[in-house]
Amino acid sequence: MTEMDKKKFTLLGQDWDVIMAVFANILSWLVRTFVPQYLPYLLKPIEQEDLSSHPSPTQTKCIAIGRPGGQEQLRIITLRPGYVTCGYNIDNPSPFYKVENEESLPKNTVVLKIHAFSINYADCAIRWGLYESANKFVGWPIVPGFDVSGIIERVASDDDSGFKVGDRVYGATFFGAYSTRVLVPSSQLRKMPENMSMTDAASLPAASLTALYLLYLGGQFPLDINPRPSNRSILIHSAAGGVGGMVVQMSKLVGMTKVVGVVGRTAKVDAAKALGCDLVIDTSNPDAGALWTQASNAVPGGYAVIADANGVSTLQDSYNHLAPTGRLIVFGFHSNLPMGNDMLHPMEWIRMIRKMTRMPKFDPMRLTATNKSVLGFNLSFFVDEIEMLGTLYNQISTWVERGELHCPRVVTMPMNEIANAHALIQSGKSIGKIVIVTE
Repeated sequence: MTEMDKKKFTLLGQDWDVIMAVFANILSWLVRTFVPQYLPYLLKPIEQEDLSSHPSPTQTKCIAIGRPGGQEQLRIITLRPGYVTCGYNIDNPSPFYKVENEESLPKNTVVLKIHAFSINYADCAIRWGLYESANKFVGWPIVPGFDVSGIIERVASDDDSGFKVGDRVYGATFFGAYSTRVLVPSSQLRKMPENMSMTDAASLPAASLTALYLLYLGGQFPLDINPRPSNRSILIHSAAGGVGGMVVQMSKLVGMTKVVGVVGRTAKVDAAKALGCDLVIDTSNPDAGALWTQASNAVPGGYAVIADANGVSTLQDSYNHLAPTGRLIVFGFHSNLPMGNDMLHPMEWIRMIRKMTRMPKFDPMRLTATNKSVLGFNLSFFVDEIEMLGTLYNQISTWVERGELHCPRVVTMPMNEIANAHALIQSGKSIGKIVIVTE
């Protein structure tokens, strides 16, 4: 089937890649549930894997996914000597790069020895085969992950960043972070403050960059906007999560005057308040009143910005509660996707497709008449926006160094518990960030 045919073929309104990913996940569930002895047949071999019985401790270990499926796909493998992982913006035909020496490295890149990397909900979507940039730019196999912290091990001979071997840095890579070594452009890294731990540093990049770009789209950043918008209220869904918590803190730093957070569990209320919310709406508390009743009472005229990564469960209501000139910023679709157990029943995947068919549609004429905007983004597509991301990085680094922006609450786990880490973030019960320590 050609690419053109794939674009033409839909089922229940969904494109070919989504349908094939759903079938692959259902197959994984069936095999694991009824014939688990055949699970090894679902684990595709990887060409760059070292299958020797005594690999060297200096070789790179990574977590690779060979096909869409459950947590059984999260395989810890050792790469053959000289290989490291890399993001898709490295000119390379695979997610594994062979390093011969400093001269063999692409210009303005470094090899980072990773001490910690973080887990994002997007990583579950990557594993399921439902993350568009991963499918489009990498395919299978893939090494997930964005956030890294560690020590620079090699610097390209023509790198002009000023980094040197031994520097403690943190940053983001466009996939490839689930590893002990990654080849990454030096522009995507920043030096760590002396008092920052590796685990805290690994919790920052994706969440903080997403949060600040969200406020940029919302018309609240940069800090020297003049004149300032008269309505500076914001409602933040999942306000105790990794991105949500960053949006709360940054909203205060950029001068938002009414910061309302929404959480789904009472255990997360105190965390959202500690981050700086003026009001926290707990949707699990039946005595507090409906979410949107509380939201309207808090800001009767509507919100200037609503940050929504929920998807179908809240998008329409979020839009309805914008003020004139308000902006709905969409950066995820958690409620569309399966939550809970790892190998979910096939009915969960059917429900997912059904939810996608019920996504709200925003009529451009109504957007104009109501004076509202809907904007969406995904940072994993931003490989060409080096200058813009650099500006965001620099602002985040300044806030961190001044002690004005704090790292999320961090839960650390060892690399061999990657399946448990995915289960925790998929459950929706995690607070802050989950960070994997490689050593």
